[in-house]
Amino acid sequence: MTHNGPKIIVIGTSAGGMQALTLLLSKLPADLPAALFIVQHLSKDSSAPFLVKRLSQYTKLTCKVAEHQQTFEAGTVYMAPPDRHLLLKGNEMLVTRGPRENQFRPSIDPLFRSAAAYHGASVTGVILTGFMSDGVVGMESIKRSGGATVVQDPEYAEYPALPNNVIRQIKTDHVVPVKEMGKILVELANQADEGSVTVPTDIWQEALIAERVMNNSGMSSIEELEKAGSRSPYSCPDCGGGLWELSQQNTIKRFRCHSGHAYTKDSLLDGMSSALEETLWVALRTLEERRNILVQMSQADNDRGNRRWATLQEERADEMKVHVERLRELLAKTALADEDRINEVG
Repeated sequence: MTHNGPKIIVIGTSAGGMQALTLLLSKLPADLPAALFIVQHLSKDSSAPFLVKRLSQYTKLTCKVAEHQQTFEAGTVYMAPPDRHLLLKGNEMLVTRGPRENQFRPSIDPLFRSAAAYHGASVTGVILTGFMSDGVVGMESIKRSGGATVVQDPEYAEYPALPNNVIRQIKTDHVVPVKEMGKILVELANQADEGSVTVPTDIWQEALIAERVMNNSGMSSIEELEKAGSRSPYSCPDCGGGLWELSQQNTIKRFRCHSGHAYTKDSLLDGMSSALEETLWVALRTLEERRNILVQMSQADNDRGNRRWATLQEERADEMKVHVERLRELLAKTALADEDRINEVG
């Protein structure tokens, strides 16, 4: 692959990310011959301009909120806005409100995968502190496309789960504390590209699928998904559609639906758990509402002297109460199980 333009540094982080980002950017020179792109998991009501302004206080690099179809430049940091994905397409950015990946928007994987597809060996992927596994597949895409991979040493990460997940599944080039990353990134940005590297076909395929779906140019075609993987027995937790398992030899397994939602195994399990919990809460609310109506009916019949009907409604309400208590117990156990799993991963 022939690369034109500045080197590419993509950075993904989640919980605890702003502190790590400010330290990392403070170590980079203003004349860095690379464009930097950041995906930080954010809530919908976060202010991207406020966060960019904060980053600017710690670095000589120019910091901006990424804009749709904007051409990027060296020496500039571009941050994905809340509730928007950030993708690369050639020498411009796509900022879109496409389907969630790994239950996140913005998600780390789409940025990293698009960078790998279009820029191959000129890309350096960086993973910092955070939860879960969003970014693992993206780092693998960069690695397989000839790029470099840098991960914050989990021992020094505020939340070590995400760095640990990357290190566990990918042979990473550099695992260092954030304070030591600046020197490595400068060296990588100044390295000459060592020949042409062919981006694997499956990375290109998935990058193009995500690009079209996230840019509101249509859903994935069944034919595309059949080429990229095989139908799985699972349903998408977000839309209920069928899922395809996108597994290639020696790559991390993940899933994608016709609408564009995508998951690793970990994020799929979490999505299923969230969908199950939501269903249980709906069932609990419905049962409690039915019980309240039965109690009111019993009281009305009793006031009218219809003791037989009042007793019948009381019995039905008591039966409903048993189901309500069972659901509450199940929800409590589900919450404890999810908490234990998060602690185990962390």
